[in-house]
Amino acid sequence: MATSAHHPLRASAPAELDAATLRRAFGAYPTGVVAMGALRGNEPVGFAASSFVSISLQPPMAAVSVARTSTTWPRLAGAPVLGLSVLSSGQGALCRRLASREGNRFDGVAWKTTPEGAVLIEDAALWLTARVSATYDGGDHEIVLMELLTAELFSGVEPLVFHTSQFRELTPHG
Repeated sequence: MATSAHHPLRASAPAELDAATLRRAFGAYPTGVVAMGALRGNEPVGFAASSFVSISLQPPMAAVSVARTSTTWPRLAGAPVLGLSVLSSGQGALCRRLASREGNRFDGVAWKTTPEGAVLIEDAALWLTARVSATYDGGDHEIVLMELLTAELFSGVEPLVFHTSQFRELTPHG
């Protein structure tokens, strides 16, 4: 692949790395979105995160970064098993609801629970269950390393893609 010192889309000189600039910069990197949830008492508790990443195949591990300001993560952290639902392309509104700090996040949401209490969102592209292995300091976030226990992939279901603060759809490149 040829490279050039000239980048035709560069609009300005490099910016200082303040939080707003860095948020825009990270927004240039498309990500999937995962809903993380578990039953606490008899109610589903969870949130949406775009900071989900695979870590290892052997042993099976993944991680998510959770803001230290989250009021939901402390409620989930002690759950024996967490449900991870990779949201599908039609679930943008659901994602916004799960990311909201207002109202009941699960009102009107189709979900199921495993015997261990992991909450999984219906019509997702992928379901995983996981157990927290360790947490690490990540500045204003906590990095949560998880041991993956199960996986159920739904073939033909396209994932939700988050890019530049918008939901997008994948199209094959050909």
